[in-house]
Amino acid sequence: MADAIVSVVVERIAATLKEQMRNGVNLVSGVESEILKLSDDLNTLRHVLHDAEKKGYKDIIVKKWLTRLEETAYEMDDVLDVWNIAILEHSKHKVHSYIVSSYLYFMKVVVRREIASKIEQVKARFDIILEEKDRYGFAVASQPSDPSHSEVQSTSLIELDEVCGRDLERENLVRKLVGEELGLQVVSIVGVGGLGKTTLAKLAYNDSRVKNCFELRIWICVSNSFDEVGIASAIIEGARGRKAYPNQLELVLDRLKEVVSRRKFLIILDDVWTKDGTMWEPVKICLRIGGAGSKVLVTTRNEGVASIMGGFENEIRRLGHLSHEECWLLLRRIALCGNDEKEREKFEKIGKEIANKCKGLPLAVKILGGLLRFKNTVEEWESVLNSEIWELEEAEVELFPYLLLSYNELSPALKRCFSYCGVFPKDTRIDVEKLITEWMALGYLGSKAGDWEVRGREYFDILAARCLFQNFDKGYSFQDLDKDYSCEHIKSFKMHDMLHDFARFLRKNVGSRIKRTTCRECGPVLVSQVRVYHSLFHRKHPLLDADPHFCDGFTSLRLLSLRDCCLRGIPKQVEKLIHLRSLDLGCNKFLDERDLKGICKLYNLRFLWLDGCRLKEIPSEIRDLIHMIHLDLSNNEFVELPDSLCDMLELESLNVYNCISLVRLPQGMHRLVNLRHLCNFGTDRLEQYPQGVAELTRLVTLKQFHVQDGSKLGWLKKLNRLGGQVELRIVASIGDSKEAMAAVEDAREAELGKKTRIQDLGINFCGSRIDGEEVNESVWVDILDALEPHPNTQKLSMCYYDGSLLPRWIVSPLNQVMSIRLSRCPSLLWLPPLGKLPLLENLEISKFFKLEFVGREFLGITTTTTTTRSGFFPKLKKLMIWQCPKWKEWEDITVEEDEDFGDVPIMPCLRKLEILGCSGLAELPVRLLKKAASLKVMNIWGSMQLLQLYGDENGQPWKSISSHNPHLHLLKDGTHYLPD
Repeated sequence: MADAIVSVVVERIAATLKEQMRNGVNLVSGVESEILKLSDDLNTLRHVLHDAEKKGYKDIIVKKWLTRLEETAYEMDDVLDVWNIAILEHSKHKVHSYIVSSYLYFMKVVVRREIASKIEQVKARFDIILEEKDRYGFAVASQPSDPSHSEVQSTSLIELDEVCGRDLERENLVRKLVGEELGLQVVSIVGVGGLGKTTLAKLAYNDSRVKNCFELRIWICVSNSFDEVGIASAIIEGARGRKAYPNQLELVLDRLKEVVSRRKFLIILDDVWTKDGTMWEPVKICLRIGGAGSKVLVTTRNEGVASIMGGFENEIRRLGHLSHEECWLLLRRIALCGNDEKEREKFEKIGKEIANKCKGLPLAVKILGGLLRFKNTVEEWESVLNSEIWELEEAEVELFPYLLLSYNELSPALKRCFSYCGVFPKDTRIDVEKLITEWMALGYLGSKAGDWEVRGREYFDILAARCLFQNFDKGYSFQDLDKDYSCEHIKSFKMHDMLHDFARFLRKNVGSRIKRTTCRECGPVLVSQVRVYHSLFHRKHPLLDADPHFCDGFTSLRLLSLRDCCLRGIPKQVEKLIHLRSLDLGCNKFLDERDLKGICKLYNLRFLWLDGCRLKEIPSEIRDLIHMIHLDLSNNEFVELPDSLCDMLELESLNVYNCISLVRLPQGMHRLVNLRHLCNFGTDRLEQYPQGVAELTRLVTLKQFHVQDGSKLGWLKKLNRLGGQVELRIVASIGDSKEAMAAVEDAREAELGKKTRIQDLGINFCGSRIDGEEVNESVWVDILDALEPHPNTQKLSMCYYDGSLLPRWIVSPLNQVMSIRLSRCPSLLWLPPLGKLPLLENLEISKFFKLEFVGREFLGITTTTTTTRSGFFPKLKKLMIWQCPKWKEWEDITVEEDEDFGDVPIMPCLRKLEILGCSGLAELPVRLLKKAASLKVMNIWGSMQLLQLYGDENGQPWKSISSHNPHLHLLKDGTHYLPD
């Protein structure tokens, strides 16, 4: 892990010297040459650290040398913090130099001596460490490896859902679980780590027979610490869907009895370690009043634990190892995925030898498969087979040799990112974006800002591709807009408990030389974690009152989270943690905003969360956080932001989401030249944007932009990196033709067509009006026409549009739009030919109060229409039309058109049709709906004439539609669901 902090120190030395020159101050007079030499020496040292870490696993002396190097590097990083703070203080007091010049001179001398002295002390320790380096004969790498140039990046992630060789075990376990028993039965799966106990339990838990057998199914990861209150509370939460806060065992057990009484349940207790039966017995007694056939399934590595949990001999399932052939089949599936049969045969002999070394452990196979996936020659596979790692004698866990093989293939940057994940408790679901900010705060992604989000995502994808993470939760993300922002990314994940143990093992003994704390309030385990990870996540129960305590052992903290700790104020000790890079104070209800002035002295902060703190004011002192990258002020109550915030020149992300009282942004916004994300959704009272927004050319996230009170659409002209979701709120009052021409020109000046990354565009004309009689309503058509987006836009919503026509670009076949929502368009009398859109999947039309007729042109059919292979609405899955009270007719296709079009698809993918609250519509287009062969649900709630005609499912009108589609369901009561 030493490479991480050494790299940061090298970068910071150069940056600090440069900053000192820029401010015209010399605080290290006499030791400048020594600092520069130290920087050169450390840069040279980086070339041997990769080999040093490999040797450190087997050689305890090398391990201790690496630990001393890392500790000393952190000490130097601390000195650089003090040095930078002194430079900042000097520049702040320049303006007062004539008044207090003598005092400043005295303080400058004192600070200079302190910094120079600390540098000399740390330099002396570095000299000894560098001298010792030559004793160990480390191999020199040509240059420190950089994962950003690895071929691994281009590899897509592989889903490894298949399980090899467990069919019989699965079947036997399921039969045991669904078997009828009179009382509570405890079944245990026993086996060594990595054998697949949890995987087998999941297979049974998700089996359809098991799902249908039990009223309650609850999964609990127990891990190392068995807490009877926690176990009982987790069962209650799983049954009720909400947390049980009482922390007294008796109260929790009473509630547990209420929850399980006479209900047939299956409870999985995964990864149990405790051998203390007295902790399990109270919970077990409560569970005995459950329904007949209730089961508890335990997974454990220890057969003694299985016996203590209550399993008789015939209820303990000893999980066997995979056969050599099963290991090879699984290894081949992972390592040679995508290769043809001839290519697989080339690797079969060497592959089977490697598979045999996995000793029947599925996790070992999976890890090695993830490693071999990126080795393309037989020679590379042979190097894995012949690796000295197999000779590792002191591995604490049987799997560690397999893990080390994969781990040693990683660059230093990837190694430190992976090993850091051991800081989280076992079975934690880890948010990827938050993890990347933590890597950045700790210097694992380099000390420079810029593309750190992209770099962090690349690192994560590489680690995931190597099977070091699992249980992925995927979703769409618009943060990483330098890539394909429309594709799914992994949002969160978990670590296998063996990989978690391995990550903890990698950090073992780090920080052992730091002096012991004398604090009686902080336990040695907590202090040790802070020293190893330089991170602290404080978690607090809502019924406990004591504020967190920070002792002298926490001075090295880089990352601190006090989120949701019920704080009424910021602990005073936090102000002393001057080396913090990341501070999360979110979801605490601060009573006094003056607390914030204290944390404004933490000059090294890069990331700060103050969301959900009910803040009514942000202090002007926030300007002192000059290194801030990410500032989250969302869900607060302040009316404005101080102009001093614009002195945070490195700021990349400002989050004011749902700050409903915010009425203005700072006038100096143009100075935030590095701002990339302005998350301002839910700021409806934000009436004025400063013109400086037009200069923020790096901006990629701008959730809302209000055009009123002097703000102009044309300010968006240069913001061609905008992406994701953008909502334009246009409040225009047009009094004459001159103002009308200016409004149209302003819309054209925005040049939305050049913004290729906008995926979700909303255009809201709420509050816009025409005040002069000489202005024609066609001005709205002209404005909307000028706002034509790039065809890449995938989602379009528009409301309060008062034009009588929609521009042609909306129905252009070149559009890639997949979802359209049109609402409150009072002057629209007809619907455009949206059926021409080739990718449209969802269409919602609402509150068209003048709409009376929907013609066949809505499908794209005209008098000149010729047959087309793609058809009409070829991808549409859901169509909703609601609250159009004057709508009287939906024109059907003619008999001739029905015959002429033949096999031409019309709405072939439509699954759900909703016509809600359309009281004037008398009948549906029967011939048209017969074409919609995939239709599953039709909802006509609130449309009275349709209910009268089609409400009887045995009547001829309904059968005329449903006879061609026996799977069609009719909804009449407002229920919204879509059957599988």
